[in-house]
Amino acid sequence: MNTITRRTFIGTTSLFAAGTLTSCMEEKKTKPPLTHHVFFWLKNPDSDADRNKLIEGLRTLANIETIRELHIGIPASTEKRDVVDNSYSVSELMFFDDVEGQNIYQEHPVHKQFVENYSYLWERAVVYDSIAV
Repeated sequence: MNTITRRTFIGTTSLFAAGTLTSCMEEKKTKPPLTHHVFFWLKNPDSDADRNKLIEGLRTLANIETIRELHIGIPASTEKRDVVDNSYSVSELMFFDDVEGQNIYQEHPVHKQFVENYSYLWERAVVYDSIAV
């Protein structure tokens, strides 16, 4: 008769979990995500209405199928230090599976519509793209 003890159960599930975690980590190493981080400086930086309008537009970008994750933010009230630049008004951080996914995003009609409808709000935008190592 096979009886499963608590020790056997815990040992078996721990091995399964470790194998799954290792498998996920190996998959991430073979296909590193690309990040696309954009910082926007509004023409009217003191306007809550303009900031909220830009955020509204940025949220429409979540409908683009190659975006794996989208984070929209405003400067945090963190400690003031020489290395911290919180002069921007709004930022977006997107994650893509690869460069091809980011290229699709750039040419996507939703992205082009966003630029057409909301670019009047910002005076400057700076983009940082990076690939995981």
